[in-house]
Amino acid sequence: MAVVGMGDIKKGVRLEIDSNPYRVTEFQHVKPGKGAAFVRMKIKNLSTGKVIEKTVHAGDKFEVPELEQKTMQYLYDDGEMLQFMDTTTYDQIGLTHEQVGKETFDFMIDGMEAEILFHNGQAISVEIPQTVILKVIETPPNFKGDSQGGKKPATLESGAVVQVPFHIIEGEMIKVDTVEGKYLEKAK
Repeated sequence: MAVVGMGDIKKGVRLEIDSNPYRVTEFQHVKPGKGAAFVRMKIKNLSTGKVIEKTVHAGDKFEVPELEQKTMQYLYDDGEMLQFMDTTTYDQIGLTHEQVGKETFDFMIDGMEAEILFHNGQAISVEIPQTVILKVIETPPNFKGDSQGGKKPATLESGAVVQVPFHIIEGEMIKVDTVEGKYLEKAK
């Protein structure tokens, strides 16, 4: 089994702590004036969605969890669960909003493919592509003189709101970074 040390910690790295899989969401390398360097990190439990803080010192080692990843298609939100279908077996599973995560769900639309992560046979998390193309459904109109590099809010077809340049108008397709939640460019 692979091992992760202090120097390997960065955003997105997966660790196993007390038989639970975690993903690093934030980290900061700290080099104090006295003493050894350490890493302060926030990690998300991939099973429960809870985020905790943990400090890692030079000798600390973590195992990489054994995870299975399946490509599944997001079907719909039934009010309680988000329904996904395995694209090869056509089996359906339901995941809660907490398991999917608000930052992921904000950029999901019906029919989108997602990578579902399984740990010991249980679906524990959902990852969508880092960049997606979505339609702008609502944004304020442009005004003369609005071209000085400012931004305005735009609501996307998925329900997410991102800041876009003034030249973007309703109905246009834009490329969005789902990790940072930022506008990247107009879709070609």
